[in-house]
Amino acid sequence: MPTSIRSATPGETRLGWIGLGVMGASMCRHLMDAGFAMTVHTRTSAKAAPHVEAGAAWADTPRGVAERSDVVFSIVGFPSDVRQVVLGDDGVLAGASSGSILVDMTTSEPSLAVEIAERALASDIHSIDAPVSGGDIGAREARLSIMIGGDEAAVHALETCWNTLGKTIVRQGGPGAGQHTKMVNQTLIATNMIGVCEALLYAQKAGLDLDAVLQSVSSGAAGSFSLTNLAPRILKRDFAPGFFVEHFIKDMGIALAEAERLDLKLPGLTLARDLYCELQEQGHGRDGTQALYLALARMSGLSV
Repeated sequence: MPTSIRSATPGETRLGWIGLGVMGASMCRHLMDAGFAMTVHTRTSAKAAPHVEAGAAWADTPRGVAERSDVVFSIVGFPSDVRQVVLGDDGVLAGASSGSILVDMTTSEPSLAVEIAERALASDIHSIDAPVSGGDIGAREARLSIMIGGDEAAVHALETCWNTLGKTIVRQGGPGAGQHTKMVNQTLIATNMIGVCEALLYAQKAGLDLDAVLQSVSSGAAGSFSLTNLAPRILKRDFAPGFFVEHFIKDMGIALAEAERLDLKLPGLTLARDLYCELQEQGHGRDGTQALYLALARMSGLSV
């Protein structure tokens, strides 16, 4: 086991951040604003310009980030990206020092989180899987739910970072437990989004005032994050991504693969995955998950 873990402290602990997308950009900036020195890397270097202008250092590779950091955070797109960023020849583990901490916040495969943790441990490095929920709004407002798997002492050492990024921080267990919990989260969201979109279509077809309908149902038993935060976007025909359709399809695929391994049948999740795949085939893979409304409206011949 790594011999010592120092608590992350602004002004002392050097942080690294890999991935400055819809959520990562805000999350990284919160840590910078909290006083942490930051080194950044992202696939599209132009996305890092605001962070560099605000004082972050740029590194050409994930390895370069790790070489300058005590703790490295990553939030990228797919498990293949995680594997490259962390385990590749120019990846984080190639540049990380003994006693450092890697935190992957990508929604990824539990088995990959375990593999990374085992390989990190062999180099005296702690690895934590910490996927998040809350979308672009939660990231921007620093009120994410963070689901954590990893060594308890290493998780505790990053308490200041967790509290800077989110409001609900729960260690679920050892390596991979955070990813398993995120699969629970995504399974809950998947069928809920079907319900939100179908309900709005029903209200539209019945000739109701949609804003008035949301006022009635959002605070009742039907209330949910998706109903409160995404349904109003649907009414405005705002399908910009708080979370990409293509990433949600990836997540549902991981959850269904894990369910098969656990000998579980999840017909609701299967239906949601199939509907979102149809939405992607219609050209909406880079839209937000609320764009499911478009596919369901099309099935009913409704114009939007």
